[in-house]
Amino acid sequence: MPATQKPMRYGHTEGHTDVCFDDSGSCIVTCGSDGDVRIWEDLDDDDPKSINVGEKAYSCALKNGKLVTAVSNNTIQVHTFPEGVPDGILTRFTTNANHVVFNKDGAKVAAGSSDFLVKVVDVMDCSQQKTFRGHDAPILSLSFDPKDIFLASASCDGSVRVWQISDQTCAVSWPLLQKCNDVINAKSICRLAWQPKSGKLLAVPVEKSVKLYRRESWSNQFDLSDNFISQTINIVTWSPCGQYLAAGSVNGLIIIWNVETKDCLERVKHEKGYAICGLAWHPTCSRIAYTDAEGNLGLLENVCNPNGEISSSKVSSRVEKDYNDLFDGDDTSNAGDFLNDNAVETPSFSKGIIHDDEDDDIMLASGRPRQRSHFLEDDENSVDLTMLKTGSSRLKEEEEDDQADSIHNLPLVTPQRKFYDGPLPTPRQKPFQSGSTPVHLTHRFMVWNSIGIIRCYNDEQDNAIDVEFHDTSIHHATHLSNTLNYTVADLSHEAILLACESTDELASKLHCLHFSSWDSSKEWIVDMPQNEDVEAICLGQGWAAASTSALLLRLFTIGGVQKEVFSLPGPVVSMAGHGEQLFIVYHRGIGFDGDQCLGVQLLELGKKKKQILHGDPLPLTRKSYLVWVGFSAEGTPCFVDSEGIVRMLNRGLGNLWTPVCNTREHCKGKSDHYWVVGIHENPQQLRCIPCKGSRFPPTLPRPAVAILSFKLPYCQIGTEKGQMEEQYWRSVLFHNHLDYLAKNNYEYEESTKNQAIKQQQELLMKMLALSCKLEREFRCVELADLMTQNAVNLAIKYASRSRRLILAQRLSELAVEKAAELAATQVEEEEEEEDFRKKLNAGYSNIATEWSQPRIRNQVEEEAEDTGEVDDIEEKSEIHKQGQNPFSKSANSCDVPAINSVTSSNQGRVNPFKVSASSKEPAISVNSARSTNILDNMNKSYKKSTALNRATNNEKSPVIKPLVPKPKSKQASAASYFQKKTSETDKTEEIKEENPKNSSSETSAVCAQDTENQRPKTGFQMWLEENRSNILSDNPDLSDEADIIKKGILLFRVLSTEERKAWAIKAKGETASDVAETKKRKFVDESQETENQKEKATENLNLPKKQKPLDLSTNQKLSAFAFKQE
Repeated sequence: MPATQKPMRYGHTEGHTDVCFDDSGSCIVTCGSDGDVRIWEDLDDDDPKSINVGEKAYSCALKNGKLVTAVSNNTIQVHTFPEGVPDGILTRFTTNANHVVFNKDGAKVAAGSSDFLVKVVDVMDCSQQKTFRGHDAPILSLSFDPKDIFLASASCDGSVRVWQISDQTCAVSWPLLQKCNDVINAKSICRLAWQPKSGKLLAVPVEKSVKLYRRESWSNQFDLSDNFISQTINIVTWSPCGQYLAAGSVNGLIIIWNVETKDCLERVKHEKGYAICGLAWHPTCSRIAYTDAEGNLGLLENVCNPNGEISSSKVSSRVEKDYNDLFDGDDTSNAGDFLNDNAVETPSFSKGIIHDDEDDDIMLASGRPRQRSHFLEDDENSVDLTMLKTGSSRLKEEEEDDQADSIHNLPLVTPQRKFYDGPLPTPRQKPFQSGSTPVHLTHRFMVWNSIGIIRCYNDEQDNAIDVEFHDTSIHHATHLSNTLNYTVADLSHEAILLACESTDELASKLHCLHFSSWDSSKEWIVDMPQNEDVEAICLGQGWAAASTSALLLRLFTIGGVQKEVFSLPGPVVSMAGHGEQLFIVYHRGIGFDGDQCLGVQLLELGKKKKQILHGDPLPLTRKSYLVWVGFSAEGTPCFVDSEGIVRMLNRGLGNLWTPVCNTREHCKGKSDHYWVVGIHENPQQLRCIPCKGSRFPPTLPRPAVAILSFKLPYCQIGTEKGQMEEQYWRSVLFHNHLDYLAKNNYEYEESTKNQAIKQQQELLMKMLALSCKLEREFRCVELADLMTQNAVNLAIKYASRSRRLILAQRLSELAVEKAAELAATQVEEEEEEEDFRKKLNAGYSNIATEWSQPRIRNQVEEEAEDTGEVDDIEEKSEIHKQGQNPFSKSANSCDVPAINSVTSSNQGRVNPFKVSASSKEPAISVNSARSTNILDNMNKSYKKSTALNRATNNEKSPVIKPLVPKPKSKQASAASYFQKKTSETDKTEEIKEENPKNSSSETSAVCAQDTENQRPKTGFQMWLEENRSNILSDNPDLSDEADIIKKGILLFRVLSTEERKAWAIKAKGETASDVAETKKRKFVDESQETENQKEKATENLNLPKKQKPLDLSTNQKLSAFAFKQE
């Protein structure tokens, strides 16, 4: 029967660990660098007896009820077994002893020390000692001849010696090893061994092979090796029958040979690749216990039959089974099984002599299974070349006698065929419940979360479940009987959810205790269909979910009503629920080289069900597995892998995963871990339980919860810049949940968001100041791009006072762009509101409503008619539209943005004879009397998109003038940055339309005063009136009115189509009347009429919305930028 490898478990703290069996083989005894000797009844023993023998224990040996240990206080101590009572000190050395062994009858003990000495001591009379001198370096290992005539020793001086015990002389010495100065620097600890019973052979591990020397002749009889041994062999041990030899290497490979046939029977790899430093063969059974250099204990079973023969099971079925088991999620050998219930078996293929009566099986073995072995590791499913050749020859024995004879005459040891040695598939991780400890424990946590704790007790006295709530106001503690043997559980503020596996008699059950129900029936149970087991469960707000072995996810209401059922893309690993969110992790496929291949689905189960994550890959650390899945207290999905990396969903980055903490950084030892129980974003806390030397805590004594801080893995975290960058992005990440709550109409504290924004802006200002000191002005602009408008204002002020004028100007331009973006956002919101209103008005007549523009405008004009302040009202409305934009251009700017524009040709020409109801004087800002500001003249000569402005500004350098914020909308304030050069044809049409209407400034003034009899103004006329003073101040050499108009046309054409259209609409709006509108409709076709109606609807919606009160204090503060108001 092939050997099976159980998953390793924690034995001692990291460091050299030794192992042995007692005389009967009923116990496994280990010692480690923690100074403890532990007695294990079995590998699954969760409460081994522990005997402290000193600070560190380097080696142990057990015989006849005497436990001998080599301890770090330079002594060889004796304890009674199994009581562990100290029984004296056998001998002492000047330094620590490295190895201790019993002879065959247990009467003598040999010990080797780092002081170059070897001592043989009588156990009953420690005064009877013999000292062996001759080595020139620390002793590595010792082995007694079973006949008590010789003693073999290996040393750091590179030699292996055989001593005559009687006269303490050296019989032979072989220079086999690499020299070193201490055991810790030795390439191999060279644990040699005599063959039991006869003592005929001495096995010595040398490099990648085992040398066997014949007794008394001391000749090298033969070597045992294997093509798959890639690292030095550390230790060898014989089977009790003396027929088999096992060896362990420094990279975790265990190989077993048949010494008689020299065939390699077993190859087993350590699941983590740690060095094998302890190897012990069971005295009666076919079991091998082994330990590694990290303090872990493992067990191989079914190594060979007790009679010493290899199992004669069919080769074909064995290969087929091994191949299937390799991909079976229930039969794995992964480190993840530390968290799972039962030991998992990984079969390894055993090679041996094929019997004559297995011809049919050999034919199968040389067929399909042989092809499969090409891509499976040799230690799992390899078939020896000799066996294959022998089998094929026997099949053709009658036809090709001479060829068969030649194959039969091949030697036993032949060159092995090179098999596939590429990436190997990783066994799938088993399903688990977050916050639970392994199922095989008698006392275990079924779940520990932010609501409470569920414990399970399954021993001889009781089989029960205890439920404890952190907040007793939710519910009192509960004690439940566990007659159905529930294995998974979840707990929420509404219910307790339990599930059990199916048995031969009973189906798998889902049991819910709805303790928050207002009626008297608080329990319900659902039986799963036949051959379908519940593997993972979770609870949300008002719902429960169960994932089954049939790759189905079943949803239930909290009261027990079955809801939707859907299929999962792969076997489930774990699930979690929070509110309306359901978080599912499953196997997407087979991983390779120790990596798990997991996928994740995130669903929202509200009234409108939707899927957020559609089977995206779950990013795990290399060669790790999943250990915890859940949500933060605020509802953000998180998970933790076996390497201690905590990752959180970054909703602000397209739902990608960001690592937020590495719990391994907080661990003192390699074997220590943190067991996560909860995550909080505000305050930022990772709640977990420290586990010394283990991955999970015991139920008793009650574990204490520790709180760890979060830290994003940014570079140069030790510098001030790196610290502030990490703090800023951590703050952004940990407050993304506020936007999510607002989007989904949840309640949250506005003060929390304001405080977060304030903290983020402070960090950005500090980083900007630091970059400014380092003269990184480009970096300053990049940081300012992350700021709010108010923070940019402070940044401009800081740059101005730091005398960095170019930086201040760049920041001002950035501020203008931000204002434009804000205005565009407002326009989008208004369009959404308009769509909503259209939906409300669907099916009704097109009669003007309270939102329509004419009615609003008429109301405003009626209210202002008595005082004759219609123009003032319009100016104020423009200021309201501007809001908090402090970045308006001064009066001398050559590229003053405007609000409206001339209607494009595809919407019909503007009527030049239309009578205007009112006109406006050029606007004059009330804030013109400000102190001098270097930021006033913001030319756009360096903007590639405004080539026209660049050509205009080449003649003059920027002039420093006071900042005069003009009343205009946010959208207009940055319009010149988003221009496109218009065609010459459009310019010609523009000039033809506008020239007759702009003959002189006097005419313009008359038009402004006489609004009753003048023809209607165009958008360009209104724009020119408002910006005439700006054009004259920028171009004082323009005296002729025609030149002013020509210059104005050039500047007006630079405006975007939306702004020109806005000016045209404004011009129409001031003279709008029902009659004029009716006349206009007669001259446009149906498509133009449809477009005009859409424009009017937008105008009707936008105008009343923009009548916002002016925040005077904010406007004054921002308009002055960085200078004190007089």
